Amino acid sequence: MSMPRGAAGTLVEGNRVAASGAALALIALIALCAAWEWWLAPLRAGGSLLVLKTVPLLLALPGVVRKRLYTLQWASMLSLLYLMEGIVRGMSDRGPSATLGWCEAFCAVAFFGCALAYVAPFKRAAKRRARAARDHDTANGTGRGPA
Repeated sequence: MSMPRGAAGTLVEGNRVAASGAALALIALIALCAAWEWWLAPLRAGGSLLVLKTVPLLLALPGVVRKRLYTLQWASMLSLLYLMEGIVRGMSDRGPSATLGWCEAFCAVAFFGCALAYVAPFKRAAKRRARAARDHDTANGTGRGPA
């Protein structure tokens, strides 16, 4: 798999710390959600089917560990759902479930922030590349002007 290149043809590298942070935050979120719904504070004794909320996160894990941009993008948007659930349960539940809700919100925010920090240089490079191509086409008269 080749690395994306910037407008000047230089390689674009993502922040390795951010990528590692995203992977660790995702693993922590998966572990927290599974433990929460299986034995820490399930809605029903013995566990609940809410443990299935870890499935989308598990689907994202291989791509996040491999630092796939597309996976990091959609998984970062997915993490916002876990942020919302964590806030709602943190504010409405009582006892350990409320604390676990706030922990879920924290893990979701950590993943979201790390994923965005890793993806941002690639997105900026893609915009520069598109702008350079558009400017090149306009300068050569091959670009579309106003109709």
